[in-house]
Amino acid sequence: MKANETKSVQITFILKKVTCPPVQLNNRQLSQTEEIKYLGIHLDQKLTWRKHISAKRRQLRKLYWIVGRKSQLSLLHKLLVYKANLKPIWTYDVQLWATASNSNLEILDRFHEKCYG
Repeated sequence: MKANETKSVQITFILKKVTCPPVQLNNRQLSQTEEIKYLGIHLDQKLTWRKHISAKRRQLRKLYWIVGRKSQLSLLHKLLVYKANLKPIWTYDVQLWATASNSNLEILDRFHEKCYG
């Protein structure tokens, strides 16, 4: 496997406001970034999960019309759509959210209750 230095970036996970020395790959300096998307997970320097949670809400909002309170689908069909499409969005990478603040997790809880509660 060969790393592509033009597609690679450097991110430093740290709580303090310090700069990390530059990293080079194949004699080329990697650009530093404050947030990155990796395998569908939005990571920021402080691992607050704020951007990731916002992205999850946008994904789920797109499907609200089909399972929301005003939808005319039967409860059984709504449940099938929820289990097949929405639940995987909620539960993918949920183990990693242990570091998220309660206020960020409450955003998802409120949205879930409003839409599907």
